[in-house]
Amino acid sequence: MDMGLKDLLESIQMAARQVGAEIASPWFYLQFGIILAAAGIAYAADTAIHARVELSSLGMRWPLPLRHFARVMVKSASTAVFAVLMIVSRIVMYHATWPSRSYLIAVSAKLALAWLVIRLVTSVIDNAFIVKLVSIAAWLVAALSIIGQLDWAAETLDSFAIDVGGLRLTPLLLIKAGALLIVTLWATNMASNFAESRINRATDLTPSIQVLLVKIIRIGLMVMAIVIALGAVGINLAALAVFTGAAGVGIGLGLQKIVANFISGLILLVDKSVKPGDLVTIGDNSGKISAMKTRYISVAAGDGREFLIPNEDLVTQKVTNWTYTDKNTLVKIAFSTNYDADPRQVCKLAIETAGAHPRATKGKTPNCILTEFAEAGMKFSLTFWIADPDGMDNVKSDVMLSLWDAFKANGIRVPYPVRELRVRGGALPVESVVEVSS
Repeated sequence: MDMGLKDLLESIQMAARQVGAEIASPWFYLQFGIILAAAGIAYAADTAIHARVELSSLGMRWPLPLRHFARVMVKSASTAVFAVLMIVSRIVMYHATWPSRSYLIAVSAKLALAWLVIRLVTSVIDNAFIVKLVSIAAWLVAALSIIGQLDWAAETLDSFAIDVGGLRLTPLLLIKAGALLIVTLWATNMASNFAESRINRATDLTPSIQVLLVKIIRIGLMVMAIVIALGAVGINLAALAVFTGAAGVGIGLGLQKIVANFISGLILLVDKSVKPGDLVTIGDNSGKISAMKTRYISVAAGDGREFLIPNEDLVTQKVTNWTYTDKNTLVKIAFSTNYDADPRQVCKLAIETAGAHPRATKGKTPNCILTEFAEAGMKFSLTFWIADPDGMDNVKSDVMLSLWDAFKANGIRVPYPVRELRVRGGALPVESVVEVSS
């Protein structure tokens, strides 16, 4: 450790002497002035290009790779113009004087070109944070390589080490492992998205099997990416036993719910008790399952709300699945009439009204029965089938409105309570009489 620190200090002192000698030369200020002038021109050109070029309509009829390249170049117009100016300046000074007198211009041109290549490569990544992280890290590596200090930086980062369970951890090892993990995870994400699109287009697979296959592929590819990344940097997986043991303790103490929800999600997918598109009722929440995730399911209520229900609740609690084996749903409507009505005529009107609804199942005749002779009137129960429970409340409302119109047209009245208050002598006591209007 002491030798590494001593070498680092010596390298810094040597670099400081070289920079001091470079600054003392008048050619340094000429190159610096050319760089500043080129940066100003590049900024002005970038403003002019963005003011005249519309990215959304740029190269609409071009092939996709060419259109993508053109749009990246327009977004990085200042860097592109700066790189071109630096290359031209380097060529002119290279032929006009000694090559060493245009060293800064050559470095600036290479750095600008490296940034353009990095921007072009990272433009295929959708995550903005990952794009910034990868771009900055790649540019730093390119910059160290351009100025010839990449080996020195690698040796310096590798000189500081910590031994953990027989594993030698260094900053260089962690950086390599992190970079490889990012690349492999990005590649596996692309592969899993492609596999998901292919699986979702398979019409011979049920929705639950599709979700299960997608999850298995994602988890398998993720594990494979981690193993490949760690193995590529020379980390022996057996040396990570101490970390896996700690992770097991953490799972046992603090991650019980997460693991329980994950296992419950796999159980739900295997036994097919619920699947995307099912209409379910869980407690006071009802809606259609829109997505099944590793930790929860998403139930769309139909009014803009989505309930995120943990998978464990679906395994341990009572769940009403309206479309588990059959989507046909029985709709029940209870209503009353006064005693002046003919109950047979009431049942006939109710059956005709329910059967006339467009969503009523034609193969199953509606049914209406007299259930009770109550104090307030006769009570009836109307039942009919619809092919899908989605929008069942709207169907009930439509049938009840039509039933109301049919009763009005046939002189059938619905009973309702009427309260009369009779006051004797203008003072209390008050006699309350309840009558039922017919």
